[in-house]
Amino acid sequence: MSKNIVIRFSGDSGDGMQLTGNMFSSLSAVLGCEISTLPDFPAEIRAPQGTLGGVSGFQVKVGNGVTTPGDKADVIIAMNSAALKVCVQRQLFTDHAIIIADTDSFTKADLEKAGYKTDNPFTELNIKESVQIVPVPVTSLTKEALKDSGLDMKSILKSRNMFAFGVVCWLFDLPIEKAIQYLEGRFKKKPAVIPANVKVLTDGYNYGNNLALSVNKLHPDKATDMPHGRYTSIAGNKATAWGLIAAAQKAGKHLFLGGYPITPATDIMQELAARKDMGVMVVQAEDEIAGVCTSIGASFAGDLACTCTSGPGLSLKSEGIGLAVMAELPLVVIDVQRGGPSTGLPTKTEQTDLLQALYGRNGECPLVVLAASTPANCFQYAYEAAKIALEHQTPVILLTDTYLANGSSLWKIPVLAELPAITPIDMPHPGQEGRAYRNMGLEHDATAGTISTDPANHQVMVARRAKKVADVVNDIPDLVVNGKHDADTLLVGWGSTEGHLLEAAEDMGCATTQFHYLNPLPANTAEVLRRYKRVVVCELNSGQLAAVLRSQVPGVTIEQYNEVTGQPLQVGKLVESLK
Repeated sequence: MSKNIVIRFSGDSGDGMQLTGNMFSSLSAVLGCEISTLPDFPAEIRAPQGTLGGVSGFQVKVGNGVTTPGDKADVIIAMNSAALKVCVQRQLFTDHAIIIADTDSFTKADLEKAGYKTDNPFTELNIKESVQIVPVPVTSLTKEALKDSGLDMKSILKSRNMFAFGVVCWLFDLPIEKAIQYLEGRFKKKPAVIPANVKVLTDGYNYGNNLALSVNKLHPDKATDMPHGRYTSIAGNKATAWGLIAAAQKAGKHLFLGGYPITPATDIMQELAARKDMGVMVVQAEDEIAGVCTSIGASFAGDLACTCTSGPGLSLKSEGIGLAVMAELPLVVIDVQRGGPSTGLPTKTEQTDLLQALYGRNGECPLVVLAASTPANCFQYAYEAAKIALEHQTPVILLTDTYLANGSSLWKIPVLAELPAITPIDMPHPGQEGRAYRNMGLEHDATAGTISTDPANHQVMVARRAKKVADVVNDIPDLVVNGKHDADTLLVGWGSTEGHLLEAAEDMGCATTQFHYLNPLPANTAEVLRRYKRVVVCELNSGQLAAVLRSQVPGVTIEQYNEVTGQPLQVGKLVESLK
């Protein structure tokens, strides 16, 4: 049994928890551990400091065979009293966790802002005696470390997270030299801040080392079954952007993205905008509708065209996507799902856009729908979406979500030459002599390409567009069953629930399968589902894939397990419910 350890960095939105968590995750990956991360931050740009609503968290599991960021943390870094309270209220740590708390941020004023009624938060929160609380005066020690640095107090306080990071490096026995090396690389564009951060990091490490902190060091297992190759830690949005770049290179086309900033998809646009050296063109349009329309124009001109958005933006783009279906133009639409409806929970995760992706357009408007399942394989499915769009001359929607977009995992860097070939359909483009043709949103004649309102012709074209999408089934892989194949129960998921279902299936001794291709469904879908006595579809919505499977695979009794909390699936809750 592998020894995997979960740590959660929790503090105020200005305490640098996302940066610290990312640094710890990347360093763990460099040193040979698998990782899975869960950034968890509020939607407000700057919630009131020290309040429960302003708490920002970053959770990561490190070890061997890691597939999820974990239900509960073994180690909590609480940078203030509000963070501690949120972790307790949401039951975010185990009964034997280690809590390292900055006691300097537990003043009377701090406790009042966090809603405490007494001056002893640990007693008031009724934390179990089995939990080991390690008080560390992080703020005052940081001030002492930098008292002669010449920095102003605001800059000094911004370094508190580096002291906490140093303590964590000691606790996990991470080599301080590697941590410093990583820190210097992280801030190479801001060399002025490196000396202060290195000193505070080192002091935090020495504090743990010299005082021994009365806790045992933690040593997560190193990854053992990974194929040989070059690895890095990668977030889902970056992997998505790189997958599109790779597809354009493989297809011999320029990559064009037209879009509009929207949480949590904006990082894709920003990543692509930085790659002019790869021939990438990015247009930030005035709104979502203009964004998709510029991409349709680029596709008409012969580029690999894409657009990225989230649920509200996908709604706005629906008419444009319908135009691309009618015009039979390749287009990749990335939908990074978030909590909804409307503005909803813009920094939290859900899988609530599936039915919108499948059916959310007027008329008979079929297109291909895919879903990534890990931050790393966002690269693979972005590449696959582009390949299908170009080779079948159709729009493709790729569904990811906030958990995948902001989270990170270990990724084996592919070799471009080894990626599947992409052979685009030879479409006529503007400016090509002798290849002029008419294209529009009106129905066109099946043979001549001219405008047609003939009833029989419309029936032919509706069937032709549906068949184009249905024929994609011949180019996609079959469903794969993992776990105990002869079990009675099959757990079914799609998208980002994959790792959670694998853990649950191992615990329960059952089988699991994950849909990455949602339209068309894999050819063996019915055969797989009918093999099991009990089929449970597990989703971060109220039952959208379950409804699709009931309609497309008759005769199979579908059970549901649904969570719509804005958080990834909780493996423990899932297993308890199913048992």
